[in-house]
Amino acid sequence: MALERGRLKQVVRIAVLGLFLVGLTACGTTRRLLGRDENAPSRVAEAPAGSIGVNGFLWRATLDTLSFMPLVSADPYGGVIITDWYANPKVPGERFKATAYILDSRLRADGLNVAVNKQVRDAAGAWVDAPLAEQTETDIENAILTRARQLRLSNIGN
Repeated sequence: MALERGRLKQVVRIAVLGLFLVGLTACGTTRRLLGRDENAPSRVAEAPAGSIGVNGFLWRATLDTLSFMPLVSADPYGGVIITDWYANPKVPGERFKATAYILDSRLRADGLNVAVNKQVRDAAGAWVDAPLAEQTETDIENAILTRARQLRLSNIGN
């Protein structure tokens, strides 16, 4: 009985190790943009080992620019920053939520995409989706890019 129990533990350990290795190999694949053809070249550049997977200046600038909104998630390897709903105290009947995607390890304008959602309170007090001004997302992207350039220039000066 003791021999069978020891053999069972060994089999379980090998199985767990195998699952771990399979999961680890999935982490090494090249990221692709959503909706892109699998055979098309990816715009996402590979990051050196031990570094974050996106441009550090864009990453820091995005966190700085969106710092007034509560943060839900920040994934430096996947390049996604998600905020929680933010309501300006001066306009409590509307709120905004932003998701920023950093798509490249280079500091480029097309390496950033920001999506913003807006909701307003209806007569019953429930939050409902509302249209967003066309320029809002572009303005946020431009603010992030400006901050990223500032960070890069200050880094060059040091």
